[in-house]
Amino acid sequence: MAAKKEADKKLKITLVRSTIGQVPKARATVAAMGLRKLHQTVELPDNAATRGQIQKVRHMVEVEEA
Repeated sequence: MAAKKEADKKLKITLVRSTIGQVPKARATVAAMGLRKLHQTVELPDNAATRGQIQKVRHMVEVEEA
């Protein structure tokens, strides 16, 4: 089996803390990632932009490789 390409890598991101009471920038980042409800999971590409978003809201999400 061939190794996965960089572009094929995905991250599973789950919202585990509410956006209520968070700063507006953090709320906007969560929305931009496509997360709307608690415990909702999205798959996003593993790239620098996604890693930067995760870093901004790392206290609200759980991340695992897909």
